[in-house]
Amino acid sequence: MLILQIKAVQFLEKAQKTVLNRRGEGFVDTAVKILISVVVGALVLAGLYLLFKDTILPTLTDRIKNMFNYTG
Repeated sequence: MLILQIKAVQFLEKAQKTVLNRRGEGFVDTAVKILISVVVGALVLAGLYLLFKDTILPTLTDRIKNMFNYTG
């Protein structure tokens, strides 16, 4: 019975320390991190889209047309 009481007291002390703990991340910090990662991801996707639209896709389209336009 004594061991059960000791475990209960240890559990309550641990719960009290957890509730009174003031360190750690807040909701605002997490929201800012998520917002920054969404903005950076959108910028990367926009850059890739512009690269593919202006540089890669026109040459790729020409190469595919030349492959299937074989008159030999």
